Amino acid sequence: MAEVAPAPAAAAPAKAPKKKAAAKPKKAGPSVGEVIVKAVSASKERSGVSLAALKKSLAAGGYDVEKNNSRVKIAVKSLVTKGTLVQTKGTGASGSFKLNKKAVEAKKLF
Repeated sequence: MAEVAPAPAAAAPAKAPKKKAAAKPKKAGPSVGEVIVKAVSASKERSGVSLAALKKSLAAGGYDVEKNNSRVKIAVKSLVTKGTLVQTKGTGASGSFKLNKKAVEAKKLF
Protein backbone atom coordinates (compact mmCIF):
# COMPACT_ATOMS: atom_id res chain seq x y z
CA MET A 1 0.00 0.00 0.00
CA ALA A 2 2.46 2.61 -1.10
CA GLU A 3 0.90 6.01 -1.62
CA VAL A 4 2.22 8.00 -4.55
CA ALA A 5 2.24 11.77 -4.06
CA PRO A 6 1.71 13.79 -7.24
CA ALA A 7 4.66 15.89 -8.25
CA PRO A 8 3.70 19.52 -7.37
CA ALA A 9 6.03 21.11 -9.94
CA ALA A 10 4.60 19.14 -12.84
CA ALA A 11 0.97 19.84 -11.90
CA ALA A 12 1.21 23.64 -12.02
CA PRO A 13 1.81 24.99 -15.55
CA ALA A 14 4.65 27.43 -15.97
CA LYS A 15 3.46 31.02 -15.69
CA ALA A 16 3.77 33.01 -18.87
CA PRO A 17 5.16 36.54 -18.53
CA LYS A 18 2.39 39.08 -18.00
CA LYS A 19 1.23 40.81 -21.12
CA LYS A 20 0.92 44.57 -21.02
CA ALA A 21 -2.62 45.90 -21.29
CA ALA A 22 -3.45 46.69 -24.87
CA ALA A 23 -3.13 50.41 -25.49
CA LYS A 24 -6.41 52.05 -26.39
CA PRO A 25 -6.39 53.25 -29.97
CA LYS A 26 -6.31 57.03 -30.28
CA LYS A 27 -9.39 58.57 -31.77
CA ALA A 28 -8.82 59.94 -35.19
CA GLY A 29 -9.79 63.56 -35.50
CA PRO A 30 -8.73 67.00 -34.40
CA SER A 31 -7.54 67.67 -30.87
CA VAL A 32 -9.58 69.79 -28.49
CA GLY A 33 -7.22 72.73 -28.99
CA GLU A 34 -7.63 72.62 -32.76
CA VAL A 35 -11.42 72.55 -32.44
CA ILE A 36 -11.33 75.53 -30.04
CA VAL A 37 -9.11 77.55 -32.40
CA LYS A 38 -11.50 76.83 -35.29
CA ALA A 39 -14.52 77.88 -33.19
CA VAL A 40 -12.86 81.13 -32.10
CA SER A 41 -11.71 81.95 -35.64
CA ALA A 42 -15.21 81.33 -37.00
CA SER A 43 -16.67 83.85 -34.56
CA LYS A 44 -17.15 87.40 -35.77
CA GLU A 45 -17.31 88.91 -32.29
CA ARG A 46 -15.01 91.88 -31.93
CA SER A 47 -14.44 91.41 -28.20
CA GLY A 48 -13.83 87.66 -28.46
CA VAL A 49 -15.79 84.56 -27.58
CA SER A 50 -16.86 83.81 -24.03
CA LEU A 51 -16.21 80.37 -22.56
CA ALA A 52 -19.96 79.66 -22.48
CA ALA A 53 -20.36 80.59 -26.16
CA LEU A 54 -17.30 78.52 -26.98
CA LYS A 55 -18.81 75.48 -25.27
CA LYS A 56 -22.08 76.01 -27.16
CA SER A 57 -20.29 76.10 -30.49
CA LEU A 58 -18.30 72.97 -29.59
CA ALA A 59 -21.51 71.18 -28.61
CA ALA A 60 -23.13 72.26 -31.89
CA GLY A 61 -20.13 70.78 -33.71
CA GLY A 62 -20.76 67.39 -32.10
CA TYR A 63 -18.24 67.58 -29.23
CA ASP A 64 -19.41 66.21 -25.87
CA VAL A 65 -18.69 69.23 -23.66
CA GLU A 66 -20.28 67.91 -20.46
CA LYS A 67 -18.12 64.79 -20.52
CA ASN A 68 -14.91 66.63 -21.45
CA ASN A 69 -15.43 69.90 -19.57
CA SER A 70 -12.07 69.77 -17.83
CA ARG A 71 -10.29 69.05 -21.12
CA VAL A 72 -11.88 72.14 -22.66
CA LYS A 73 -10.71 74.31 -19.74
CA ILE A 74 -7.18 72.89 -19.82
CA ALA A 75 -6.98 73.34 -23.59
CA VAL A 76 -8.11 76.96 -23.34
CA LYS A 77 -5.54 77.71 -20.62
CA SER A 78 -2.74 76.07 -22.61
CA LEU A 79 -3.69 77.97 -25.78
CA VAL A 80 -3.50 81.23 -23.82
CA THR A 81 -0.08 80.36 -22.39
CA LYS A 82 1.20 79.34 -25.85
CA GLY A 83 0.00 82.65 -27.23
CA THR A 84 -2.46 81.24 -29.76
CA LEU A 85 -5.40 82.81 -27.92
CA VAL A 86 -5.56 86.13 -26.11
CA GLN A 87 -7.75 86.50 -23.05
CA THR A 88 -9.71 89.75 -23.34
CA LYS A 89 -11.73 89.40 -20.13
CA GLY A 90 -11.56 87.29 -16.99
CA THR A 91 -8.87 85.07 -15.50
CA GLY A 92 -8.00 81.40 -15.87
CA ALA A 93 -10.32 79.50 -18.16
CA SER A 94 -13.22 81.93 -17.69
CA GLY A 95 -13.82 85.10 -19.61
CA SER A 96 -13.54 85.93 -23.30
CA PHE A 97 -10.93 84.81 -25.80
CA LYS A 98 -9.89 85.80 -29.27
CA LEU A 99 -7.16 84.73 -31.66
CA ASN A 100 -3.75 86.31 -31.30
CA LYS A 101 -3.27 87.92 -34.70
CA LYS A 102 0.51 88.16 -34.23
CA ALA A 103 0.79 84.40 -33.60
CA VAL A 104 -1.42 83.60 -36.60
CA GLU A 105 0.66 85.83 -38.91
CA ALA A 106 3.89 84.27 -37.65
CA LYS A 107 2.55 80.79 -38.45
CA LYS A 108 1.60 81.84 -41.96
CA LEU A 109 5.15 83.06 -42.63
CA PHE A 110 6.67 79.64 -41.93
